[in-house]
Amino acid sequence: MKNQSIKKNLDWTCVIIYCLLVIMGWLNIYSSSLSSIEDTYQKQLIFILLTIPLIFIVLAIDGKFYEKYASIIFGISLLSLVGLFLFGKTIAGQRCWYAIGSFTLQPSEFAKAATSLALAKYLSDSQINLKDINRQIQALAIVFLPVLLILPQPDPGSALIYSIFIIILYREGLPAWYVWTGFTAILLFMLTLVIEPQYVILIALLVIILIHFKSRLADRNIIASSLLFVLISGFVLSVDYVFDNVFKQHHRDRFNILLGKAVDLKGIGYNTNQSEIAIGSGGWIGKGFLEGTQTKGGFVPEQHTDYIFTTVGEEWGFAGSLVVIGLFVTLFLRVIYLAERQKTKFSRVYGYCVAGILFTHFFVNIAMVVGIFPTIGVPLPFFSYGGSGLWGFTILLFIFLKMDANKVNEW
Repeated sequence: MKNQSIKKNLDWTCVIIYCLLVIMGWLNIYSSSLSSIEDTYQKQLIFILLTIPLIFIVLAIDGKFYEKYASIIFGISLLSLVGLFLFGKTIAGQRCWYAIGSFTLQPSEFAKAATSLALAKYLSDSQINLKDINRQIQALAIVFLPVLLILPQPDPGSALIYSIFIIILYREGLPAWYVWTGFTAILLFMLTLVIEPQYVILIALLVIILIHFKSRLADRNIIASSLLFVLISGFVLSVDYVFDNVFKQHHRDRFNILLGKAVDLKGIGYNTNQSEIAIGSGGWIGKGFLEGTQTKGGFVPEQHTDYIFTTVGEEWGFAGSLVVIGLFVTLFLRVIYLAERQKTKFSRVYGYCVAGILFTHFFVNIAMVVGIFPTIGVPLPFFSYGGSGLWGFTILLFIFLKMDANKVNEW
């Protein structure tokens, strides 16, 4: 009866989209790996086949298990990240994997689901009020604990994904100034890299004055406005130091190329340049499956992983790219729709986390391959090569689908 209930109540729209994305991803990995001596498409097929029993296991576990043991799952996830510093394998300068023979496992891919469960569990407590500063600190600690363990690996791409949790916390009552502070800091940082700091400070002063006098007389606070100006000025003046002394050289190069301050088509900018060429050469309908000259020639590095979308653009063209993007967007909207229908706050918040994580990966990856975001190593969900990524995203999604299928039993 339970299996029949799952079959009946499982959201098959999400399942079908998931299957289509995985199949399309494998076809593009197959195409992009033909020019390589590595058998990546064969390995990915094995990863996909192993995903099938993984899905059955996730769906077989009672939905309440994920809520009851969310904190324990999160704790195990944190320990797996800590263990990398002792037992992790370093690949391309990153200590992000456990190695078992020729097989590697990246725990940060599974930490996203664990963090989502922990955050949903915390926020589902009826006593939680995110207007309380202590509750804010506790909620933010859940988000930033894995970030603090992922950044030193170093893996800034995976760490960046956790920024979406701030939006979810805002949806659940976190004061808006957290979000605005984050956006403002990013804007000021980017502006300071483009124009002189004194001009950025002048612009900030004019904006603060405008806001001060546009606000109601009762809301005007010259001390608060002055303090805000001092904080912004200090932040702006620290940007150059942080950029020159905290960021690594390849990070600085990528930002300089993105902002047009440097051109290095044969060096650090090679990937992005070749990616843009490959996508642009696809035209409206593409060159055809296995017919991409950039893909077959192996001009785009890491094309089967972070740059897999370039194969879509070259061989399937604008029309094919639109289909892939449409499938992703439909999946995001469907998950959000299902999240709104949940009967428990735990399931609803977890659904938001699923949609947010998948969307952030999708957005950053696409923006990266078309040259409007620095290259930071963020895979495209269900498309990019890798067992850990595929399994991590699968677990993330199907835990929610299990919760959704189980909502008929919720009160």
